[in-house]
Amino acid sequence: MASTEERRLIAQVAAHTSWSNTPDRSARTAPARDALMASFERQVDPEGTLPAAERAQRAEHLRKAHFARLALRSAAVRRKARDEREAAAAESA
Repeated sequence: MASTEERRLIAQVAAHTSWSNTPDRSARTAPARDALMASFERQVDPEGTLPAAERAQRAEHLRKAHFARLALRSAAVRRKARDEREAAAAESA
């Protein structure tokens, strides 16, 4: 049986091979983008009562907020890792 690392490498090779055979990357990922946007639209208008344009505008703002929130979390994690590295370096110096 393959080790965890070997399975990871096998999957990585398969993914790279698959993407190398994809002529239109945007078309391949469109269903995922559409599903995410539909999710945001359901969140801002669960009953479906808003006009389509208003629902789309609110969903776009929710999408932007979602990605801004992810960026904030990512920055905090990177900051914490940097601070821990600096503290470890200071201790060993």
